[in-house]
This record gives sequence, C-alpha cells and structure tokens, in this order.
Amino acid sequence: MPINYEAMMAMTSLGQPYAYTDRDVMLYAYGIGLGADPMDERELAFVNEAYYTDRPLKVVPTFASVAAWGAGPGEMNLNKVLVVDGERDITFHRPMPVAAKITADSSVLDVFDKGKDKGVVIRHKTILRDESGAELATLVASRFARGDGGFGGPPGRQPEPHAMPTRAPDQSVDISTRPDQALVYRLCGDRNPLHSDPEFAERAGFPRPILHGMCTYGLTCRGVLQTYADYDSSAFRQHSARFSSPVYPGETVTMDLWKDGNVISFEAKVKARNVAVIKSGKTVLG
Repeated sequence: MPINYEAMMAMTSLGQPYAYTDRDVMLYAYGIGLGADPMDERELAFVNEAYYTDRPLKVVPTFASVAAWGAGPGEMNLNKVLVVDGERDITFHRPMPVAAKITADSSVLDVFDKGKDKGVVIRHKTILRDESGAELATLVASRFARGDGGFGGPPGRQPEPHAMPTRAPDQSVDISTRPDQALVYRLCGDRNPLHSDPEFAERAGFPRPILHGMCTYGLTCRGVLQTYADYDSSAFRQHSARFSSPVYPGETVTMDLWKDGNVISFEAKVKARNVAVIKSGKTVLG
C-alpha cells in the first residue's frame, strides 16, 4: 500500500510506557563491546555492579536509544526487508538512571519522497521522560525505506550534515567487533532478522547478516567515552551520526576524531574493505 503523506505526517503517539532495570543497562554496554577486557576497571563500571566492592553502575549515554525500544509514532506499513537506519541524533537532558519507569512521546518530523526505486526518508522524534515528567533524552531518527518511494510526496530537503574539520584527525582508535556481536546486541530489542538470519540478509541484498546500525552508533559513543570523555557518561550533551555503510560482525572499526572545544567530530571506517561506515559524526560534551 502506497504511503499516505498527510496521514503519516500526522502520526503521533504520546505517553508510551516502558521500564528497564540494571540488567538492560549492562546488556547494552556488553552488546556494544564494553567489558571485553575483564580487568579494565573503567569498562567494568558499565557491565558490573560490583557486589564485593561498592561501586555505582554507569550507564552508557546511548543506552537511551534502546531504553524504550519499539517506541514510535505508529505502524507505517513499510517494506521492512528494505528498511535501514539513516541517522540518529540524541540530545541528553540528564543522565539516564540505572533503572527506571519511563514514557515516550513520538511524532513524525519529515517525509521525503526520493522517487520510485529511490526510496523514502522518514524522520521522527521521540522524547523520553521519567516518572515525574522530566525530559531525559530527545531522539531524532531517520529511516531509509528503499522500497517505498514514488508515492507522490514532496522530495523535501534533509538537514545539512555536520561539517567535518579538514585537518588530519587528532586521534584514531580501533574498535573490534565479535563475530557473534549482532546476536548479543539484538537482545537489546532489535530482533530484525537482517542481523541474525543469513537467508533474510541475502533477500535484503547482503552476503551475510550485518551489524545493527545502532550498535555501530554505540561503538562511536564508546570511542568518545574512552578518548575525550574519560568514561564520564554525564559529560555527554549530544551524540549524532549518519550511517553510510553496514559493518559485518567480526570487523574492526577505525574511528577518527577531531576535538574543537567541547565539540568532538568523528567518522568511522572499516579499513579492511576501505569503506566508510559512519559520516558527519558529532558529540557535544558539557
């Protein structure tokens, strides 16, 4: 069924209830690779509540991306085989609690019809709130639905990407992924078989299951945490990135970073395939 532009633009869902515990917080951290070295105390703080030695559990800022997994404006009836993440931009209003009951308010921001066989870009916003109604995080997501373009909607113009520095990177870090990483990360909420079923991945045009784009997004948060944030989750004010190509589980992601005041620009690539996987990345630290 073709997209109804007016109906989609009017989609809104308020007060969606969710809850999570420290188990979800630790699973997400492990899903993006933290704790790979069980002797690294800085990373253990995100995956170990430390019964013997009292130590508060830390929450990875981008846990906000899965804290209310499934929240959205409503069912869009897209061809799910051909839907991929386009970009994600999270503004952090306060640190995410270790456990909480939260609500999510979602609405559609934009729908850009790129034309038949060119797909459609859909941007929507979700605001997470704690039990008192205070805002925790605002998530702006874009999805690229490759099989749903050409319905007659406006082509529109997407927001300009973050301008990257032209100098050489100030730092570069290599972040390895495990061959089974997508099978762990999917337990955080995204059960799309594109990341776990070889036959489904082939139908979608990939030689094998790909890593979740939001897992790669989490990897870039790790990169900033370990380089310029000193593993301080409360320092994050914003984290945004555009997905340009998928990562295959088991590959090593090389992240280039530039620091200008409290703004960290970043991009990421898989050197083994000479492919950029993240572009126009931006973190604002406070």
